[in-house]
Amino acid sequence: MIGILDSGVGGLSVLREIRALLPQQAVTYIGDQAWCPYGNKSHPEIIERSFALSDYLIAQGAELIVLACNSATIVAIESLRAHYPIPFIGMEPGVKPAARLTKTGTIGVLATEASLNGHKFHRLLDAHARELRVITQACPKFVALVERGLLQGSEVEDAIAEYTAPMLKAGADTLILGCSHYPFLRPALEKKLPALINFIDTGAAIARRVADHELAPDKNPQSRLLTTGKAEPFSTLVATLTPELSLLCSAFSLP
Repeated sequence: MIGILDSGVGGLSVLREIRALLPQQAVTYIGDQAWCPYGNKSHPEIIERSFALSDYLIAQGAELIVLACNSATIVAIESLRAHYPIPFIGMEPGVKPAARLTKTGTIGVLATEASLNGHKFHRLLDAHARELRVITQACPKFVALVERGLLQGSEVEDAIAEYTAPMLKAGADTLILGCSHYPFLRPALEKKLPALINFIDTGAAIARRVADHELAPDKNPQSRLLTTGKAEPFSTLVATLTPELSLLCSAFSLP
């Protein structure tokens, strides 16, 4: 079984990529909505939550865990890998592909505060973007919008304009969606922003990394979706964000 954990429902964008590539694998997903968002939490809090949720997933039989949360990856993945014997696969902003794709030499990074302040992100910039102009922007409203299931409309457009205007003014032609929540806003971003803008998200790449590991096929390869928040609103969000999964999954509240 594959375990996936996220601060909320953003990781469903990763879950759908994993299910598409590995339909023979069972998946247990935990959205930590009671603590969402992680991006403005302290590092000790993020680490504590990541360990608690990993303990639960391993007790349920997880052979591999995906941290479908950029903030948790930045802050906690090294400690998790040092502590547990199973593989952990994390998210990281797609700086390398963005650097290859840009033609103007300017890229924008839309991410959480925790991701942008993490050493891992700055190592990525040093490794792949030294010659580029990189404009970063924390986007707390994006997470809140997705957690409400609000993917279009004036409120979404206002948030997009607020967060991307400085990047567009500076000539950015490539934007990194540096949080697993943000791909759900990609249709709105594509509608609002100029057609020349390239978008980078890493859900499909994460699924390919999971596929690189030898996992035994599950006899019952269903998805189980859990939330630390309220089950009914979570089920509604699953149906809104990933309708292709709504008939395959059930939501339960964790204590």
